Amino acid sequence: MSDSTSLSDLSADVVIVGSGVVGGMIADQMVQAGRSVIVLEAGMRRPRGEFVEKWRDMSFFNRRHSDFQGLYPQSPKAPAPLYFPPNNYVGLSGPDGSAYQQGYLRIVGGTTWHWAASCWRHLPEDFQMKSLFGVGRDWPISYDDLEPYYQRAEEEMGVSGPHDPHLQSPDRRSKPYPRDMIPFGYGDRRVSEILNPHGFNVVPIPQGRSIQPYGDRPGCCGNNNCQPICPIGAMYNGIQHIERAEARGARIIAEAVVYSADTDENNNITAVHWYDSQHNSHRVTGKAFVFACNGIETPRLLLLAANSRNPNGLANSSDQVGRNMMDHSGIHATFLASEPLWFGRGPAQSSCIVGARNGDFRARYSANKMILNNISRVAPATEQALALGLSGQALDDEIRRRAACGVDLSISLEPLPDPANRLTISKTRKDPMGLGCPDIHYDVGDYVRNGTQAAVDQIHQISALLGGQELEINTKFNANNHIMGGAIMGKDPKDSVTNGECRAHDHANLWLPGGATMPSASVVNTTLSMAALGLRAADSIKRFFA
Repeated sequence: MSDSTSLSDLSADVVIVGSGVVGGMIADQMVQAGRSVIVLEAGMRRPRGEFVEKWRDMSFFNRRHSDFQGLYPQSPKAPAPLYFPPNNYVGLSGPDGSAYQQGYLRIVGGTTWHWAASCWRHLPEDFQMKSLFGVGRDWPISYDDLEPYYQRAEEEMGVSGPHDPHLQSPDRRSKPYPRDMIPFGYGDRRVSEILNPHGFNVVPIPQGRSIQPYGDRPGCCGNNNCQPICPIGAMYNGIQHIERAEARGARIIAEAVVYSADTDENNNITAVHWYDSQHNSHRVTGKAFVFACNGIETPRLLLLAANSRNPNGLANSSDQVGRNMMDHSGIHATFLASEPLWFGRGPAQSSCIVGARNGDFRARYSANKMILNNISRVAPATEQALALGLSGQALDDEIRRRAACGVDLSISLEPLPDPANRLTISKTRKDPMGLGCPDIHYDVGDYVRNGTQAAVDQIHQISALLGGQELEINTKFNANNHIMGGAIMGKDPKDSVTNGECRAHDHANLWLPGGATMPSASVVNTTLSMAALGLRAADSIKRFFA
C-alpha cells in the first residue's frame, strides 16, 4: 500500500513503531503469517542510490573523521543525535555523560544503513551474570532459549562466520553459519599468528555479508567502505526486510511521529496517535502493538505516552522504564607495528581479539573485546607524515610505511545495568513537534573503570608483541551506539518492564523488542541479539493471535 492512501481510519492487526532491523523483521514475519501490518517511522524515506551519490561527494574531512550520518537526510520534525554538526537532542549529564553521546539514524531502514555488519552472539554466561559472577542481572531466558532465534536471524541476514568451532565465540551452535567466514586478510592472519600463542585469541568477526551472493545481495568485493554505506549493496541492512514486508502487503508510513497511545479498561493498547510532517495528528488502531524504535526512542515513547491509567508512562508500573541505560563504553589505541600488516583490504572490520571476553575476573571487573580495525590507514598516515614536515619522495615513503604498519584497536567494555543510569523526558527542551527531548544521566561505574585498567595492560602486551612504536591509548570513554537497558526484561514485573518474549508486563498486547530489553551488555555488538529477540517476539505475537 502506498502513503497516498487516506490516513484516516487506519487500522491493522499489528502496528509497529520503528522501521529498523527489528521492526522490519517483525513486519515481514507477521505479513507472512497472514496479518495486516502498518509500520510507522518517524524519519524520512529516501532511495539507496541517493546515499551512494552523497558518499561519493563526501569531503575528506568528513571521511577521515567518520561521518556516518551525513549521507542520510534528517527529518526536520524528528531529529536524531548528530555529530556533524553536533546537536543537543539528547541532553547528557553524570560523571560519564559524554560517554553516552550516541549517533543513530531516524530513517526508514534504521541505523543499519551504516553499521559494520558485525553479527555476534552473546556467550551463554552473559545470560547469567548474577548467578555466575554475582554482578548485574540474569536474563529470564537462557542462551539455549535464544539460540534457535540466533540461528534464524543469521539466516535472515545472510551471516558469514567460521565453520571451525575453534574460531567461534561462542561455539555452542545448532547449525553452521549460513556462509563460511570471510577469509582473513594478511594483517588478520599475521596478528593471529603472533598473538594467539599468548592467549589473546584472535577470531573472525561474524558478518552480515559474504564473498558469494546471498539472495539479492552481491558478494563483498572488499571496497573497505562499509561505513557510511556499502557502495555495491553487499551488506545486510534493515531496509531489506522493510521492502520484503512491503512487497507482501505491509504498509510503511514515513515521517509519522508517534507520541501517545490509548488503553482500555484491561490496560491493553487500542490505538497510537502520530503526527505527520505537517504536524497533523492521526490515529491508528490495532490488535497487537510493537514499539521497536531503538534503546533511546522506545523508553522515550513509553514515557511520553503516559495517560490516566498509566500516569508514569506506558509499561512503567515497575518504575524501570528509562532506567538501566547501557552502551559498550569504549577506549581506543593505535601504534605502528615493526613489520607491514597492510590493514585496509576487505570489510572495515574482519577480526577481533576475544581472549578477555570471559573468565572468573568478571566477578571483579568488566570483560573486553578488541577489534582490529581494518579501515585503510592511508588517511591517518597522510596526516601524520605531513605533520612531520616531509615532502616529495620522503613524504610518499613515510605515508606508505605508516599505512602498511599502522594498527588501530577499538576496545569495548562491559557495563552493568544500574537503575541510576536513567533516561527521563526534558522539562525544558522540546523537539520540533513540541515533544520532550530525552535527557540521560550516565556513569560507567567502577566495574568498567577497573576493566579499563586491565584492558590497558593488555594493549601494552599486544603492542610489545607486535614491536609497537608510537603507542597511543585514549582512555576517554566513547559511545559505540549499542543502546541497551531502557525497558529491561525480567521474571518479576516489580523490577522489570517485559518478560523474556519482550512482552510488556503491564499490557498484554504490547511488545518492546530490541536492545532496550537486554539485561546484560556482554562486550559485543548488539544487532544480532536484537534481531533474535525480535524474531522471538514475532513468534509470541503469532501465539497471541492463535
